[in-house]
Amino acid sequence: MATGTEVLDAGRRDHVVLFYRDEEELADRVSEHLLPAVHGGGVAIVVATPEHRRSFERHLAGAGADVAAACARGAYLAPDAHEMLHGFMAAGWPDPAGFWQAISPLLRHAAQAGQPVRVFGEMVSLLWDADLIDAAVELEALWNELGGQYPFSLLCAYPAQPAACGRQLDALTEVCRAHTRVTGAAPEAD
Repeated sequence: MATGTEVLDAGRRDHVVLFYRDEEELADRVSEHLLPAVHGGGVAIVVATPEHRRSFERHLAGAGADVAAACARGAYLAPDAHEMLHGFMAAGWPDPAGFWQAISPLLRHAAQAGQPVRVFGEMVSLLWDADLIDAAVELEALWNELGGQYPFSLLCAYPAQPAACGRQLDALTEVCRAHTRVTGAAPEAD
């Protein structure tokens, strides 16, 4: 299902960033990341926009996953990325306590299955797109802290677009450092 040059195989506690060229590549790669949890008795958590969730669910169904059944048994959780952000952002900055209160219950529930937990998080990309670049980098760090408490693999994704300024290029470097692996088409300087 992957459109990139490598198979996206994230293990527990991996934090992977994907720089994607188009919506089709995003849907393919995210679905590839989530599929082992949905098929293998684990839990997939998709913190994304409604449009992207629908796209991922179509791709998962195309790969033979019964998303409705996974939802019914609590193996597919899909909170809205904008609503989650609204719950823990304060003055354009992620509140660590609010983030933990929003995300920890999902991970705690998922970890009870004892099987792989795979997360896709779109919130960092939404912050980046809103020009809250430093907040996106901080949110990546908060995810890493949470990863020390719960066994899950996390995939973040950003559109592979040229960095508009030196500040963005520096922030992209920080984004890459916050991850255990970088995949996809890396953005370049404009």
